[in-house]
Amino acid sequence: KSDSGNLMLGHIMLFNSEFRQLIDEERKRGPVAYLNSVRHRPIATMNVLPGEHPLDLLMVHDLYMTQVLVDRADPVRFDCRVHRHRSGAVDLAVAHLQWADGTLGSYSASFMTPAGMPADGFDRLEVFGEGWAARLEPNPRPIELWDDRACWPMPLEIRADPMAPSGMMAEELRCFCRVVRGLEPVPVGATYEDAMQVQRWLDRLEASARS
Repeated sequence: KSDSGNLMLGHIMLFNSEFRQLIDEERKRGPVAYLNSVRHRPIATMNVLPGEHPLDLLMVHDLYMTQVLVDRADPVRFDCRVHRHRSGAVDLAVAHLQWADGTLGSYSASFMTPAGMPADGFDRLEVFGEGWAARLEPNPRPIELWDDRACWPMPLEIRADPMAPSGMMAEELRCFCRVVRGLEPVPVGATYEDAMQVQRWLDRLEASARS
């Protein structure tokens, strides 16, 4: 198609089983009012991938997940601050977004975890809605959720959905097959325009960090 409507980019984090469960919970319980996302990687990342910026290498994943949670709504306020390693490289980015309905998002991404921590660092996403909250720790633990009581919808990290296989790559590939067969549209977060929207968000955050 000339409008790229048949292109599926398929950012893999969107197919994480815990995140898919979170989307289901948001649909049942109501929209997110505040989200806090943390994504940290080892100090050595600056040597392995010189010149990489935490915004582009790490925080971009969280922006894609946010895009799905807010159903593609554009933020109205962007703010970002960075910290520099003694080498001069940026090793931490802290960002804040706000939407017209008052929804707030805060994000931190860094190359700061020491050698004693796991090689993949750690990731955490916490969201709060009216009367409910959830925490995802996919690196390394699954989703926890609370409303008037605590519940663990995926105690064995297995998603009980016949249309959703276990594992991000498997879920992405099966989704792609359904898209190709015309059984479902390209999901939110995986279209060409979705990618361009996230890139615009990154550009605004980078400009804010320079100001």
